[in-house]
Amino acid sequence: MSGLRAVVTGASSGIGAATVRAFRAAGWDVVGVARREDRLRELAAETGASVFVADVTDQADVDRLRDHLRETGPVHALVNNAGGAKGLDTVESSDADDWRWMFEVNVLGVKRVIGAVLPLLREGVASRGVADVVNVTSIAGHVAYLGGGGYNASKFAAHALTEVLRLELNGEPIRVIEVAPGMVKTDEFSLVRFGGDRARADAVYDSVPEPLVAEDIADVIVDAVTRPRHVDLDLIVVKPVAQSAPHLVARGPLAVKPPVAG
Repeated sequence: MSGLRAVVTGASSGIGAATVRAFRAAGWDVVGVARREDRLRELAAETGASVFVADVTDQADVDRLRDHLRETGPVHALVNNAGGAKGLDTVESSDADDWRWMFEVNVLGVKRVIGAVLPLLREGVASRGVADVVNVTSIAGHVAYLGGGGYNASKFAAHALTEVLRLELNGEPIRVIEVAPGMVKTDEFSLVRFGGDRARADAVYDSVPEPLVAEDIADVIVDAVTRPRHVDLDLIVVKPVAQSAPHLVARGPLAVKPPVAG
């Protein structure tokens, strides 16, 4: 092992679980954090990662995570991946409780974990020369789209939080990296967004040629964190070739267009 340790939130599925696997494959120790203990135990058995059960929207849980990390060794990288979307309704008709949930997990959860772990990252600099905060946001935090409402608002806020954090940490050897994925086909993202409606969730990816998968984003995260310590990849936008924007996705085989007649 390298003696380096990463903390990954939202580790029970999707991008989070894939990121745990990718860090472990790169020789890092990892603490996977999520609410679902059964999923975490399975991931620990598979990868050898350590796990910690916590809800990032609960300050007491985040405080317990901080204490656990302090007791168990240095932290060199934090990946704030926990997040999600609910609904695809208009601003007028959408449920304010869905917005509240999205802001709690996509914004306030990120703020809570950064507040708890940043002092530990500063301590980790001594053994590595640099530390990393990686916030997994979304292209929805950069481009608005119809039905995006609360998700757009929360991810725009997460992007702004990340930008401000980078300014605040200027002069410290701590890189602040934002990874903004486009369409990523995972087991749960769209299923949660549509309240468990499997048919509606599956339709999001119907006929889309090669949407991204969780492992694609995990590879990008680990690559950014393992760059030479003077290299800071501030913002990485990752989309499948079939997606030009949140609202513009090709369906069906990709093909070269015929030349325009002159």
